[in-house]
Amino acid sequence: MPEGPSIVIAKEEAAAFTGKKVLRASGNAKIDIDRMTGKKILAFKSWGKHFLICFPGFTIRIHFLMFGTYRINTTKDSTPRLHLQFAKGELNFYTCSIKIIEAPLDEVYDWSADVMNEHWDAAKALAKLKKVPDMLVCDALLNQDIFAGVGNIIKNEVLFRIRVHPESLTGKLPLKKKKELVKEAVQYSFDFLQWKKAFELKKHWLAHTKKICPRCEIPLVKAYLGKTNRRSFFCNNCQIKYD
Repeated sequence: MPEGPSIVIAKEEAAAFTGKKVLRASGNAKIDIDRMTGKKILAFKSWGKHFLICFPGFTIRIHFLMFGTYRINTTKDSTPRLHLQFAKGELNFYTCSIKIIEAPLDEVYDWSADVMNEHWDAAKALAKLKKVPDMLVCDALLNQDIFAGVGNIIKNEVLFRIRVHPESLTGKLPLKKKKELVKEAVQYSFDFLQWKKAFELKKHWLAHTKKICPRCEIPLVKAYLGKTNRRSFFCNNCQIKYD
């Protein structure tokens, strides 16, 4: 599943079509696709894992799910969920969820919850964590109401960086660790963005999909944890379990 930094990259790559008129819209998404034909794109935005195409009076929300992709000025062999044709160029989205948002985006999204947004609010994130003391920290990091944009890679790497076991209870974390958690969720997201742009993301992974702990030189544990049941990679020796 594309994480927040990947959506930011998509937004930046699509920005060239800002202000351009859609000459033809097609695809197999179950929305009123014809509504976009003849309309100019006002802006491309992102919130967490949501890619947003803003038109006058409505917004197209795209969620790439687990295996969604996009192509700019090229296509795949499969039928796109959404194809937008411009005078010069095209946008194609595949294997994704597409919905139309009618309301103003400021009424739909809490921009302060997006770890990559300029309006991100660390204090609000800490306050939200305080309200879920019995939530496992691995679930808390994937909670999009608290850390919009954080996905499984970021979760695993952040917990390894701050030496916290994924099955720790959020309410048992010392305040210092909670602050580290919030800070690193943002820091790693921007590191992720930089590395992905340089096509070197995987070489910087310390825990995600790895077999040996680079600190302790012992096997890492792989397990599906929490209510989210997502893959976790962690070290039972240097990552402390707060419970």
